[in-house]
Amino acid sequence: MILQHISLVNYKNFESISFDFNDKINCFVGNNGVGKTNVLDAIYHLSYGKSYFNPVASQNINHNADFFVVDGEYQKADRNEKIIVSLKKNQKKIIKRNGKAYDRFSDHVGFLPLVMISPADNDLISEGSETRRKFLDSIISQSNKNYLITLIKYNKILQQRNSLLKYFAFNNTFNADTLAVYNEQLSEFGQLIFETRTEFVATFIPIFLDKYKALSNNNEDVTLKYRSQLESKSFQSLLTENLQKDKVLQYTSVGTHKDDLVFGISEHPIKKFGSQGQQKSFLIALKLAQFEFLKQQSNIKPILLLDDIFDKLDESRVSQLIALVNKDEFGQIFISDTHAERTENIIQKTNKSYQLFKL
Repeated sequence: MILQHISLVNYKNFESISFDFNDKINCFVGNNGVGKTNVLDAIYHLSYGKSYFNPVASQNINHNADFFVVDGEYQKADRNEKIIVSLKKNQKKIIKRNGKAYDRFSDHVGFLPLVMISPADNDLISEGSETRRKFLDSIISQSNKNYLITLIKYNKILQQRNSLLKYFAFNNTFNADTLAVYNEQLSEFGQLIFETRTEFVATFIPIFLDKYKALSNNNEDVTLKYRSQLESKSFQSLLTENLQKDKVLQYTSVGTHKDDLVFGISEHPIKKFGSQGQQKSFLIALKLAQFEFLKQQSNIKPILLLDDIFDKLDESRVSQLIALVNKDEFGQIFISDTHAERTENIIQKTNKSYQLFKL
């Protein structure tokens, strides 16, 4: 799969710009603030229908405009595919494939496999469990439509149950039969989510460990574990046991929406005991494992976006990353960096064709 061309209109800091891309490596270089990362985010937008960095869609519109359009032309399985993502202020976002708008954005998820590696990924270590769950769900949803549908249903029922708990508290009332209906549905969908996540992690962990070993020259011992309340008790039992707590809190305090991924190094939390370089290697290994998993599931090499990742990586780790590129494990790659000379020196070592865009 190759992204051949992209056009941006009123997207972030760009009023109008377009690029024709190399089939292998494309590098965006320039000072901070010129829009290198914004180009990568536009490419991400075409795959996921949203920004990697800003969840508020309207804030991706150029300050001087009231709409944006991102237009991409791909070659996938010997077919030309044209994807357009557009948004007008105070209107719904539209995603079109070959001129036809999607009824549901979820139908587009996974069609254009893509992995982004960015300094913003540090949130996976520094932030709470919600960030890691989103990462987990994003990978599974790319290749498992049923999981995505189940997740959407679960979150809808969860929201309804929370609203009911607030209603009970506000009106000083309680109806066990009504709550039981939500409990049953939440348990059903939650169990499916738990089982799918468990199965996924069992497959994902060996891939991740292999990628980390390659980056660190097998010098460090890291761990990745899936933690869920459903490991020890059924969902129904958890809901029953925590009913009084939920009534006081006015929201559902237990379930798969509390699951987490636990990151460790030498059996200690990497957040506290990992160096900056080790944390960055851990995150890159996570994303490379995501890449490998999606490649295995779709039989397509995902597009890989590398946003400013050469900072904080020592020369050895950069060399290992380039060695992976040389093995032809990747398809098309997009890179942003502030140092044009550094980027070109690194890329030349890959012996792959490349295009350098100076912004």
